[in-house]
Amino acid sequence: MSRPVFRKALLAPQYWLTWLSFGIWWLLAQLPYHFQLWLGRRLGHVMARFAKRRVAIARRNLELCFPELDDAAQQQLLREHLESVGIGFFEIGIAWFWSRKRLQKLVTYQGLEHLQAAENAGEGVLLMAMHFTHVDCGGIFAALEHSIDCSYRKHANPVYDLIQRSCRERFNDGNLAIERSDVRTMIRQLKKGRAIWYAPDQDYGAKHSIFVPFFGVEAATITATSQIARLGRAKVIPFTCLRKAGGGYEYRAYPALEGFPSGDEFIDTKQINQFVEMAVRQAPEQYLWVHRRFKTRPSGEEDVYAQVGISRGKRQ
Repeated sequence: MSRPVFRKALLAPQYWLTWLSFGIWWLLAQLPYHFQLWLGRRLGHVMARFAKRRVAIARRNLELCFPELDDAAQQQLLREHLESVGIGFFEIGIAWFWSRKRLQKLVTYQGLEHLQAAENAGEGVLLMAMHFTHVDCGGIFAALEHSIDCSYRKHANPVYDLIQRSCRERFNDGNLAIERSDVRTMIRQLKKGRAIWYAPDQDYGAKHSIFVPFFGVEAATITATSQIARLGRAKVIPFTCLRKAGGGYEYRAYPALEGFPSGDEFIDTKQINQFVEMAVRQAPEQYLWVHRRFKTRPSGEEDVYAQVGISRGKRQ
């Protein structure tokens, strides 16, 4: 897979607004960190008023996943989540545009020995991430301490795609941003003993997925994690990156999943969802609840979002 390369064609007028937007984003990222957190919370309050669809999705997800909370507690969790989503906009800029030295001041690490042991043994690693609102920070913090590749979703706008790939590959020579459908490249890199950032916790549709409980709700979950690990002869090492109450982040890599892959897709996928649920419960407001995690339903089951006026359309 080739490295991202700037081309003169990207300076065409149809991309000027994209370049301008990224310029503004870069400037915002240079603001003091705690001021960015404050701005992010304010942005979350704006979302609460105007992003009605996303708010409805998040509210419904919280109802499904935390039925033990009363209405007041769910509403408080929703407010905190929207603030976290707002902060997440600024955290992308931090992850993409801050220097190594500045980023290192934000993060503390635990469990890096698990990655180091796999590297010393020449073993490939699927570094299992989760979609928290600051998901890009987790990948960048991992890259500060360990040479990793990452899976990513190619953007239709070539300027956006160039920038996101360049920013994600910038800290280590040889890092690759691998399009998430390019399984062959992932397997090849794993066999070389590489670590690949990989997040299996969203609803990608019925194809290549099975239904496994997530917070007690049947959720379509991709089976590719165990398949890639098996074909790449790789360990699956989960990690979390959680925002601390006063700012900054705690990155923690866990021991490799035991007996994974087991040869049973249901058991493997259930193990993944159980780990994700455990991680989310540590900071539920920071998980990406605005995603329709339960949009794909088992045959015969009704759309869990229909009652709040959210269609089954392709939008996430």
